[in-house]
Order: sequence, then structure tokens, then C-alpha cells
Amino acid sequence: MERWSNSADGPQLEAAILKTEPRRGLLSNAVKEAKARGLYDIPIVDVDCHIIETMNMADLVPFIRNPAIRHLYSTHPSTANMDLAGSYGDRDVGGRIFRDAPTPGTRGAPSVTGLLDDMKLIGIDYASIFPTPMLALGGHPDPVVEVAIAQAYNRWLVETYLGGDTRARAMLYLPFNDPEASLREVEELGDKPGVIGFMVTSVRKTPIYHNDYMPTYAALQERGLPIGFHSGPNWHSASASAQLNRFLTVHALDFPLYNILQLFNVVINGLPERFPRLKWIFFEAGLFWLAFAVQRLDHEFLMRPSEAPLLKRRPSEYIREMFFATQPLEYPDKMEYLEMVFDMIDGESQLLYASDYPHWDFDLPSRIYDLPFLSDDGRRQILGGNAMKLFDLPEPKPLSATEVDL
Repeated sequence: MERWSNSADGPQLEAAILKTEPRRGLLSNAVKEAKARGLYDIPIVDVDCHIIETMNMADLVPFIRNPAIRHLYSTHPSTANMDLAGSYGDRDVGGRIFRDAPTPGTRGAPSVTGLLDDMKLIGIDYASIFPTPMLALGGHPDPVVEVAIAQAYNRWLVETYLGGDTRARAMLYLPFNDPEASLREVEELGDKPGVIGFMVTSVRKTPIYHNDYMPTYAALQERGLPIGFHSGPNWHSASASAQLNRFLTVHALDFPLYNILQLFNVVINGLPERFPRLKWIFFEAGLFWLAFAVQRLDHEFLMRPSEAPLLKRRPSEYIREMFFATQPLEYPDKMEYLEMVFDMIDGESQLLYASDYPHWDFDLPSRIYDLPFLSDDGRRQILGGNAMKLFDLPEPKPLSATEVDL
């Protein structure tokens, strides 16, 4: 594709920028990295990878329980795209960042099957699957729509993929704008094969500490299922980011911001004390925000402990027992800065490798493996061991480098 340019080399330059490459060979460097580091011999769990569920809306429609919404989506499929509104912003920077958009049904398309094929190339044994456009659904003005889409997505995933291919796992979507519907999802689907927990969108309009949600937390704790908060951008007029004028700054701020918001709500409202066996996970915000969150919350708590009467320890002590996905792992100029963050949150036991594949900023396992300050055991724990214990996953059959074929 070419765009007009008035410079001498404009068309050639534009063509180079906007060229889209074929999928075949897209992960060739990932395969080389995995073989060079022996990653196919290490159990690796990716706790955060994505499908584009809107590409499968025709398959999801039969699972919609609400007859009016099911009829609307079956006759007007484009309605789903309006209800699953994406965030603003030029994600591919005018074509400079390659973002794959394959034809549905082809190898490597953003479906569960294609995703698992790509995971094998990367060296990943288990993949925990999340939706993508649905991550904006927590801000939908009509809870009925959120419930209908969440129920359909969860059942489509459970009945079509989970339990079949043992590599596929999922933390299902909780429609938290409706507390009773959220509880029903846990009760109906919590024991299904491949379900390893439930997820709440960090960007949302309802407070997660309200007493209406306590039965859901209790149900998760009773079943030994973790709850995760998946962050995202919120570049809208009523958001904190409304004054930002570049997607770069929105992406840098919002992913940590909304996880900070939910982490603070969880800790200061004493949810770890009320549900001491419930495991908490925070996804897709990097790690450096935790240095701020830990220190800032301790600082305020020590001056105003009466506002957090349920806490028996400092906030940082609860946070050190929570789990955090690594992506996007920031690499500072001085590695001792990152090592400090790992130390603050007991990283070798509490961090979970995440790729965020196939999004444009995904991290390969080498991002963790190459950290110079980690012990050999620490590398293995972050890449897979911690997640295997957290989600009670069996030891996978080792991948063979000779089986990997581009």
C-alpha cells in the first residue's frame, strides 16, 4: 500500500512503512531464541494472551441467553462492535508497528487454535486466554448487555475449546456491573475443565469493594479459584486521561493507573483479611508501578490507619502475597532498578510470566530468562513454576525443539 508524498522518496518510504508482512516467519526469531536458551525444556505458562473474540461473534450468538440481544446480534452483527467499543488511538503508529490482522480461519488467526499453534513456537506449554474488545465492557452503560456478552463468551470458550486441548486455560469474564450475575458465573462454570479463575476488568464504573460482591469473593475462595484484574486504556471524556493528546501517554499511564486503583481498593478495604485464602492477580501493567504503590500506600496507612480498620498488617505485606503478571516488562538503563522492584514484591515467588501475545508489545519468555539478577530457580518459577502452583497445573510434557516447525 502506498500513500502520496511530495518528497522525492516519499512513495518508496511510505510503502516501506505500511508494508504488511505474511504471518509465516513472523515468529522465526522467537523460535531461534527458544532453541538457543533451551526454553523448550522448561515448563512455561503464559498467564495473559489474547484472542479477538469479535471475529467469532457468529459463533458466540447461539450462547447468548437474553433472547432480545441474541436476536439483535444474529440479525445485525455490527451491533456487537458498537457494544464492544475499542479504545481510541493509533495502535500501529501509521503502520510503523506491525499489527497482525489475518483472515479468520487461517493458521495463526486470532482464534484459540491459531493462538495455541503460535504458543508452541514460542515455547509455551499452557496459555491462559483473555478476550480483547471485551476488556472495555466494564464501562458499558447497560449491565444487561455486559451480562449477555459475558455469559455467551464464557460458555462459547468452555464448550468449544477448554477441556479439549489441555494447553488452553482461561480466567473467565465476570460481568461485575451485575453482582448476582457474577456469582452465577462462578457457581455454574467454576468447576468446568480448563477454568483456572475469573477476571474483572480494571477499567470499570462500579466499586469492587461493595458488599454486594462479597458472595462472589466467597464463592471463589471456597473453590480455590483466583481472581484477576486486567487493566486497559480509558481515553474518554470522563477519564483521568482526557487531557492527554497522544496514545503513547495514555498507554503509559492508564494500564498502571487502573491496576493501582483496584489494588488500593482491595487492600485498604481489607479484602485480603475477609478472604485470606483468595488469591489476587493483576495483569498487564508492567512492574515499576508497584514500587510507587507499595511505598505510597504504606506511607499513607501509617498516618491514617483508622481509615483501614480491617488491616492487621501494613499494605505492603498484603501486596507481597499477591501475584503480578510481568508484561510489559520495562528494561531500565540500570538493571539494579528492576532488581529493586523484584525485591520489593518478592518477585521470584509472586511474578507470573505473561506475553500479551499477539498484541504489538508482547514479551517473549527470553525477556524473563535474560534478566541477569535472577537465580536459575527464579527464572523457572517466574516462567512457569509459580503459575503451575497457583493454578494447580500438572507438569507438562516437555516440548521438543525438533517438533517446532515454522
